[in-house]
Amino acid sequence: MTIPEISQTVIFTRIEGRTPVPEREKLSSLAKHNATIVIFLSISKIEEVYEELKEGYPEETPFVVIEKVTWPDQKIIRGKLKELVGLVKDAGIKRTALIYVGDALLASERNLHKRSKLYDEDFKHSFR
Repeated sequence: MTIPEISQTVIFTRIEGRTPVPEREKLSSLAKHNATIVIFLSISKIEEVYEELKEGYPEETPFVVIEKVTWPDQKIIRGKLKELVGLVKDAGIKRTALIYVGDALLASERNLHKRSKLYDEDFKHSFR
């Protein structure tokens, strides 16, 4: 969820529903950070999620939606932000899903030649 020089911040949030969120934590405001964002309890409002996300993220930003994470009938869909609503609806995902958005997700698609120093044998630090 993080890649050096691309994103070092992960935000966990949800969209406002029956329970409000503080104004400063509206999804549209958080999206402007362009950090990796994980959205829970919000798949049923996917159109609103998309509208708020596009205020901060470019349409080509990658996303992953995982329904029923670790369950035997888990579903995973990937795409670009501009495809979010259509792909979620086509997959029939309506509940129990996490939405991940951000450029750090590109690492699972291609080698970005950016690696954490944590596992670099040549990087000197106290613990391994």
